[in-house]
Amino acid sequence: MTTYERDATTLELPWPFAGREDELELVRRSLTGARRGIVVTGPAGCGKTRLVTEALRGTDCARAAGTPESRAIPFAPFAHLLPESVTLHRAVQLLSGVRTLVVDDAQLLDDASAALVHQLAVHGRTRLLVVATDGTPVPGAISRLWTGELLPRLTLEPLPGAEIAQLLTAGAGPLEPLTVNRLRRLCRGDLRLLRALLGAVRGRLTVVPDTGERAWRGPVPLTTAVRERIAPVLGRTCPLERETLDRLAFAEPLSPTLDDLDLQALEVLESDGLIEIDDLGRVRLAHPLHGPVLRAAAGRLRARRLSRTPDAYAAALDAESAALARRIDQDDVRAMPTPVGSGWSPRAARCPAGTPPYVPGSPGCGGRLREAAAWAREGLRGDPGDASCRAELACACAPVDSGGDLDLDALAHPYDAVRLGAPEKVIDRLTGVFARHADALTRADGPALDEVAEELERRGFALFAAEAHAQAARAHRDPSAARHSRTRAVALARRCQGARTPALSGLVLGELTARQRQIVTLAAAGLSNRQIAERLTLSIRTVGNHLYSAYARLGASDRGALPWLTEVPHAQPA
Repeated sequence: MTTYERDATTLELPWPFAGREDELELVRRSLTGARRGIVVTGPAGCGKTRLVTEALRGTDCARAAGTPESRAIPFAPFAHLLPESVTLHRAVQLLSGVRTLVVDDAQLLDDASAALVHQLAVHGRTRLLVVATDGTPVPGAISRLWTGELLPRLTLEPLPGAEIAQLLTAGAGPLEPLTVNRLRRLCRGDLRLLRALLGAVRGRLTVVPDTGERAWRGPVPLTTAVRERIAPVLGRTCPLERETLDRLAFAEPLSPTLDDLDLQALEVLESDGLIEIDDLGRVRLAHPLHGPVLRAAAGRLRARRLSRTPDAYAAALDAESAALARRIDQDDVRAMPTPVGSGWSPRAARCPAGTPPYVPGSPGCGGRLREAAAWAREGLRGDPGDASCRAELACACAPVDSGGDLDLDALAHPYDAVRLGAPEKVIDRLTGVFARHADALTRADGPALDEVAEELERRGFALFAAEAHAQAARAHRDPSAARHSRTRAVALARRCQGARTPALSGLVLGELTARQRQIVTLAAAGLSNRQIAERLTLSIRTVGNHLYSAYARLGASDRGALPWLTEVPHAQPA
């Protein structure tokens, strides 16, 4: 009975699907009409298989998957669909009767299976959904699916922080920002590891007073599920490689010039992505969970041998301090005269200069008041009487002092009108940089909009700054000034996980190839694929493939979204 209860607590149930709504619609559309499928690629654990599974829900399909063990066996992934002995030609004939075929882990297919998938794409009777992992060698027959324009390719990026927070909320209820950020950093974009981590900490979540959110503090619980996700670091069979990893786990960072470190082992571990060399030339473990897992796997005698005495920690601590200082400098986290809510409320001017590690007035926090409040609460846990943290928390949670009882949400609504291009309706209800933004937009003053954008960027509002630069690009009469503003807007939008808003419409065209821009512009004007093909002397299939690739880059689900994405008054090349 005890064993049953312990196993039941680790039982994995399906997570609700969250995020990637646009990608989901794109995959679904690849299964309709005359379309012949799609290739979905991305890093390991980013949700490729779950996306395809969700898109196929309620649809009859056949499935095949590559495995490391079957790479030397011809047609092994299709053994349940084909006779025991079959030629490539016969295999194509047999599978051409399958309406929809899903091929998972295509990077692990044997050469015969890869050739089969390629021939099915050429034949065109079977809709193919092919899933492959980036960063690993892919059979040439599979890569030619998209390079040869047989199928469009959808490349998934790791989920942005906002969508990870949405996923975590769906799986465990509301979590405070510091816990979300910690889980996101630990999983490194691997949603399977994220799920394992959430399952490990679920019983350790504590309620944050006055918020209704829950928080996690303390060490990482190294459950069986977490260990399984970090298995490659424990599976090194070379004694020198494992010894190097264990030494790093107990005393990273280490200098690669140490006489007792094997250089060849370091090179192998680096090529396998298990270690990294920092800017100071020191060796570190590549993943934040590698160290805890390796230390937990070491026995007492091994841990005693590898552990260092306190006087040996000096070099590692110095290196860590230097790395933190460098990160602070690179992330442009700096003290602000009015740290919290400086863009929102005049009350912030009365806040003291002392601040917790991140504040909304700095780009490192991105202007997120909830995160600043969480940092302030964390500081108060250690020192409940800290005046700076108390003031920080009060400013982050305070209503806006604008001559009335307007709160943050109410202020956000007038400013939304500015972002949407209708500043004249709300200009008298804003103050500070937001009022200057409305005034500059009303006058169509490009230089003033650029100044507002720079001020918003300094305060940490990267998305608002991108929108202001985009508006400046349209207001400038000087083409070179317009190009500069557009370049800044695109760069800032990319820092916001490639956000798409009405103010940024059209800027994303710079992310497309020249041919894609040409085809997308014609499609947005209402031309059909056949009309575009005739005008550009291309095949209809080539036009369709270019459009699918453009949809993925533009974040559009179909051609209906193209007009507002491509409409840029006085457009200049990005």
